[in-house]
Amino acid sequence: MSTPAPAPAPTPTPAPLNLDNIQGDILSGLPKKTQLYIFFEIADVANFKKALVSFIPLITTVTQVLKDRKAIEDHKRKKLPGYITLVGVNFSLSHQGFVKLGIDDGSLAAGGATDPFIVGQEQDSINLGDPRSSDGTTPAWDPQFLQALHGVILISGDSHGTTDKKKAEIDLIFGSSITEVITLRGDVRPGAEDGHEHFGFLDGISNPVVTGFDKVINPGPSPVQPGVMITGQTGDPGLTIRQPWSVDGSFLAFRFLSQLVPEFNDFLTQNALSKNGAGTALTPEEGSALLGARMVGRWKSGAPIDLTPLHDDPPLGTNPKRDNDFFFAGEITSSLRCPYAAHVRKTNPRNDLEVPPSGKPVTLVQPNRIMRRGIQFGPELTPAEIASGKTIENRGLLFVAYSTSITNGFRLLQKTWANGAGFQPFTESPSPPGLDPIIGQGARSMIGLDPLNPLTSFSLGTWVVPHGGEYFFVPSISGLKTTIAA
Repeated sequence: MSTPAPAPAPTPTPAPLNLDNIQGDILSGLPKKTQLYIFFEIADVANFKKALVSFIPLITTVTQVLKDRKAIEDHKRKKLPGYITLVGVNFSLSHQGFVKLGIDDGSLAAGGATDPFIVGQEQDSINLGDPRSSDGTTPAWDPQFLQALHGVILISGDSHGTTDKKKAEIDLIFGSSITEVITLRGDVRPGAEDGHEHFGFLDGISNPVVTGFDKVINPGPSPVQPGVMITGQTGDPGLTIRQPWSVDGSFLAFRFLSQLVPEFNDFLTQNALSKNGAGTALTPEEGSALLGARMVGRWKSGAPIDLTPLHDDPPLGTNPKRDNDFFFAGEITSSLRCPYAAHVRKTNPRNDLEVPPSGKPVTLVQPNRIMRRGIQFGPELTPAEIASGKTIENRGLLFVAYSTSITNGFRLLQKTWANGAGFQPFTESPSPPGLDPIIGQGARSMIGLDPLNPLTSFSLGTWVVPHGGEYFFVPSISGLKTTIAA
């Protein structure tokens, strides 16, 4: 009589996330109408570490953000006027910052000496496709971002007055132990444009749902494991090298991006589509709107063209139970629905990678997801810019992405997906789709924009210009106390 096979061991239940130990912007996003990004160099190591001891209690954790968001909802439910006075603070260090402090950050670098966190974004910018300086030795960035940036302090709040007051408090704490290299301010756009980036499209719709944190899981892409966003947790590709102090953190990829809005709008006007996918004639305004929607993959309302390819559907764009419930499934050509090179498809291919033609599921997208934060900066369009079709004022996006791997996350999305003219996973497109028309860097063109002539190639202008950036690590509260400030 054969001995029965032993029952498989039960899958261990992951320990719950310690929300008191994780900085608040990563998982929940610091509530904001305005933000300051204070980039600094460490001038005096000993005094900097002493200052950190006083500064750490000011850092906003996930626990506090959840309380703040509940207070905001209560305020709205009671229909009270104005905004609640709120301020949130987060802190991170670059590899150069750890070197300056004499701290071994090898437990952060899953890629070793060539890990993008270690080499820094200035050197890594060649992989991102950023334009180069005249002699080719550096990226064509603003000079402040070609200096050593040891860290960044993020201050979010309801108003300039609130954030400025908090910055003054922090300035007193650090004093001469740091040198402020540059401070950037971002502001949520006014009125009906609240939540929309400067090209006019609703932003921040499709951030990933995190297992073990998010309570509501709406229809759409599968949740990601907590270790895709938080170091030392299940799904962290660097799990085996993490030291105790490097657990419960995340990497922050920062990008200072200008947007050439008048030029973008002019392109839409000059290349307005004459008919939609059903062959219905369009007015110039309708044709411009459809062209922009096919470039982005969503209408300005946020409604995905994969679900509503012929016309905008604003209620769909703001319905969390519907606005992400699409997968690019079963699309053999890019003619009527979402072009392969559309921005939302390039940066999150969904079932293009999850279900290849063989029909056998693979898991290639979820480990590459990023948590997008950031905020817009700069003024609204001026009458002179609208009249001339030329950018005069600097405006754009202070882009922030969190994940536990810059290599698998932000850099892959930019280098391989957005900049990859031939990136068309498991599709049968007869021609390379082209670059991401919004953030792709390189020889810019794409097919699929005209739904009735899907192989027609459109030459694209450059409407998003990088002016700087850096990679940082956002430590846990315990890591700050036990190692960084010690």
